[in-house]
Amino acid sequence: MHAESDRLQKLRTLLAAEPDDGFLLYGVAQELQKLGRFLEACEFYDRAIAVDAKECYAFFHKAKALEQAGRRADAAASLRTGLARARTVGDHKASSEIEGFLDDLE
Repeated sequence: MHAESDRLQKLRTLLAAEPDDGFLLYGVAQELQKLGRFLEACEFYDRAIAVDAKECYAFFHKAKALEQAGRRADAAASLRTGLARARTVGDHKASSEIEGFLDDLE
């Protein structure tokens, strides 16, 4: 069993009551990433993306987790998808940050 921080346990408890809360899903992903559980974090970033069409930063952080897991090609793919989403929803700040990370990665 993986170690769980108190914060992660609290977030999971809240998430059990609100399983489609994008903010909580994103929070769980962030905590998992801090614990070095990169691929598990990606699953929660994907869930956050699925429930919130405007959640662009999850693509950025998912790419960071994938990069940390040694999956650079998958990280770049996540960034390209996130860049398209950010442009579609008009999130210029996210678009700029995602594009910068993609440039660094490729």
